[in-house]
Amino acid sequence: MDIFQNAKKLGFGLMRLPLTDPNDGGSIDLEQTKQMVDAFLGRGFTYFDTAWMYCAFQSENAVKTCLTSRHPRDSFTLADKLHAGFIHSLEDRDTIFSTQLEKTGAGYFDYYLLHDMGVEHYEIYKKFDCFTWLADKKARGLVRHMGFSFHDNAEVLDKILTEHPEVEFVQLQINYLDWDSEGVQSRQCYEVAVKHGKPVIVMEPVKGGTLAKVPAGVEKLFKEYAPEASVPSWAIRFAASLSNVKMVLSGMSNMAQLLDNTGFMQDVQPLCAEEENRIRQAVSLINSSIAIPCTGCAYCTGGCPRHIAIPQYFSLYNADLQEVEGKSWKPQGEYYDNLTNTYGKASDCIGCGQCEGVCPQHLPIIENLKQVARHFEI
Repeated sequence: MDIFQNAKKLGFGLMRLPLTDPNDGGSIDLEQTKQMVDAFLGRGFTYFDTAWMYCAFQSENAVKTCLTSRHPRDSFTLADKLHAGFIHSLEDRDTIFSTQLEKTGAGYFDYYLLHDMGVEHYEIYKKFDCFTWLADKKARGLVRHMGFSFHDNAEVLDKILTEHPEVEFVQLQINYLDWDSEGVQSRQCYEVAVKHGKPVIVMEPVKGGTLAKVPAGVEKLFKEYAPEASVPSWAIRFAASLSNVKMVLSGMSNMAQLLDNTGFMQDVQPLCAEEENRIRQAVSLINSSIAIPCTGCAYCTGGCPRHIAIPQYFSLYNADLQEVEGKSWKPQGEYYDNLTNTYGKASDCIGCGQCEGVCPQHLPIIENLKQVARHFEI
């Protein structure tokens, strides 16, 4: 059964909506958002994605103002989410859910996710029996399909999907820069989802704008091959080309972005061999300027007395430094925090030096771990 009803693969992520005041995340420009919603639906796209805390808790209100009160309920599908950080009792689950139904005016949710799943949040969702709770919402027709979004490593994802086969889909961070990342593990997580037969929704295909503003050499590489194609289109099509990906979310902030995305995703074509080759070159160019040139061989971890996930931490540190300036939220810090629930923190390093003795790249690992600690543990 296709739970995405053969919908076009582009979803409208309602997290980065146009604002009337750039310093106020809740000041959504409702008139511009209405125009964007209308254009999105007018071009045949149907999937909208919101969450409790998006746009300073105003995104769900905008759904009602711009979408559900203006368009027939069967003309679109809507995803919403429950976040572990806001539930402290069994009652909180229903309080939030009923408020979400009221705020959005949706009547029911086509897709509902346990949001931001990882080692720590998984324990909270189990403590408050959220998987059973969500399955009950589905049985009562208040939710059509249940899933979760995920920010952790592939081993954790495999464990959760093994323990909860009732989950129907997963939402993963996938983009060409994170595809082979030791920290984010996009490829490995995607492969786990495939193994469990779970369709994938992609979040952060452009890394919150990072892959829309690439180095000049990368832009030249893309424009030489396809002068008319936008830089972000390469990132979104990379994710959409994966066979088990059913939806790619894009947090569109203005009409120009929406028209561009809906244009090339109207009849999206998988990447050809030459395009894949250029993306590999782009990744090499971007990574050539990384702060810590770790290759991820993991020789350093075997004898570490503090069990520090050194390659993963270096990968996340490099990725965080590559982000565009001014982003209000970056995922790498969360991946770091999740890893520290299983491994030692960077600051736990005792400076024994065994890692440096086996590093093929002869990296100053002890000093680099201090940089990572200063960056993520402040």
